[in-house]
Amino acid sequence: MNVIDTKNAPGAIGPYSQAYEVNGLIFTSGQLPVNPADGTIPEGIAAQAEWSCKNVGAILEAAGSGLDKVVKTTCFLADIADFAAFNEVYGKFFTSKPARSCFAVKDLPKGALCEIEAIAVK
Repeated sequence: MNVIDTKNAPGAIGPYSQAYEVNGLIFTSGQLPVNPADGTIPEGIAAQAEWSCKNVGAILEAAGSGLDKVVKTTCFLADIADFAAFNEVYGKFFTSKPARSCFAVKDLPKGALCEIEAIAVK
């Protein structure tokens, strides 16, 4: 069991890790749309979806994997009305079309509009 940690994605804002590798699988924590360079969150669902996808990708890369090796994602939206716009961006990053669940939730940390977690193979 290996902890995955990279400066190319936002650090954890609580008592958890960015990801764990266990038996050739990488489990990421939910990734908010935070720019790791300056800690900012952009405006709008499209820009936020892009940063969440980039952050998942950076963690997977640090683990020796990649977005093309994702088998399952779970996506959280602050507003289900953002579903179509979120999908448009998500589809550009997760081109292998992994299995997915997507939920609207009451709130997300830091007032974010989306969050993505993933399970990938190494």
